[in-house]
Amino acid sequence: MNRTVGLILIVLGVVMLIWTGFTYTKKEKIIDAGPIQVSADKQKTVNWPPYVGGLLLVGGIVVLATSKKS
Repeated sequence: MNRTVGLILIVLGVVMLIWTGFTYTKKEKIIDAGPIQVSADKQKTVNWPPYVGGLLLVGGIVVLATSKKS
Protein backbone atom coordinates (compact mmCIF):
# COMPACT_ATOMS: atom_id res chain seq x y z
CA MET A 1 0.00 0.00 0.00
CA ASN A 2 2.73 2.50 0.95
CA ARG A 3 4.68 1.63 -2.20
CA THR A 4 1.63 2.45 -4.30
CA VAL A 5 1.15 5.80 -2.54
CA GLY A 6 4.86 6.56 -2.98
CA LEU A 7 4.75 5.79 -6.70
CA ILE A 8 1.61 7.91 -7.16
CA LEU A 9 3.27 10.83 -5.36
CA ILE A 10 6.38 10.49 -7.53
CA VAL A 11 4.36 10.45 -10.76
CA LEU A 12 2.23 13.43 -9.61
CA GLY A 13 5.36 15.35 -8.62
CA VAL A 14 7.03 14.80 -11.99
CA VAL A 15 3.85 15.76 -13.86
CA MET A 16 3.44 18.92 -11.77
CA LEU A 17 7.07 19.90 -12.39
CA ILE A 18 6.66 19.50 -16.15
CA TRP A 19 3.11 20.84 -16.50
CA THR A 20 2.71 23.93 -14.28
CA GLY A 21 -0.95 24.70 -14.97
CA PHE A 22 -3.83 24.62 -17.40
CA THR A 23 -6.43 26.92 -18.97
CA TYR A 24 -10.14 26.28 -19.40
CA THR A 25 -13.05 28.22 -20.89
CA LYS A 26 -16.17 29.03 -18.91
CA LYS A 27 -19.39 30.56 -20.24
CA GLU A 28 -20.52 33.47 -18.01
CA LYS A 29 -23.73 35.48 -18.15
CA ILE A 30 -23.05 39.16 -18.72
CA ILE A 31 -26.63 40.44 -18.97
CA ASP A 32 -29.78 38.62 -17.83
CA ALA A 33 -32.71 40.99 -18.39
CA GLY A 34 -35.88 38.94 -18.84
CA PRO A 35 -35.90 37.23 -22.22
CA ILE A 36 -32.60 38.85 -23.24
CA GLN A 37 -29.47 37.04 -22.16
CA VAL A 38 -25.93 37.89 -23.14
CA SER A 39 -23.09 35.53 -22.29
CA ALA A 40 -19.40 35.51 -23.00
CA ASP A 41 -16.65 32.91 -22.95
CA LYS A 42 -14.06 33.71 -20.30
CA GLN A 43 -10.74 31.92 -20.09
CA LYS A 44 -9.66 30.90 -16.61
CA THR A 45 -6.15 29.78 -15.71
CA VAL A 46 -5.14 27.40 -12.92
CA ASN A 47 -1.45 27.52 -11.98
CA TRP A 48 0.53 25.97 -9.17
CA PRO A 49 4.07 26.79 -8.09
CA PRO A 50 6.77 24.36 -9.20
CA TYR A 51 7.93 23.71 -5.63
CA VAL A 52 4.65 21.83 -4.97
CA GLY A 53 5.67 19.27 -7.59
CA GLY A 54 9.13 19.07 -6.02
CA LEU A 55 7.64 18.49 -2.57
CA LEU A 56 5.40 15.73 -3.91
CA LEU A 57 8.36 14.13 -5.67
CA VAL A 58 10.55 14.20 -2.54
CA GLY A 59 7.66 12.98 -0.39
CA GLY A 60 7.04 10.08 -2.76
CA ILE A 61 10.70 9.11 -2.69
CA VAL A 62 10.70 9.20 1.13
CA VAL A 63 7.52 7.10 1.34
CA LEU A 64 8.91 4.61 -1.19
CA ALA A 65 12.26 4.39 0.59
CA THR A 66 10.73 3.84 4.04
CA SER A 67 8.06 1.36 2.97
CA LYS A 68 8.49 -2.23 4.07
CA LYS A 69 9.13 -4.81 1.39
CA SER A 70 6.32 -7.36 1.18
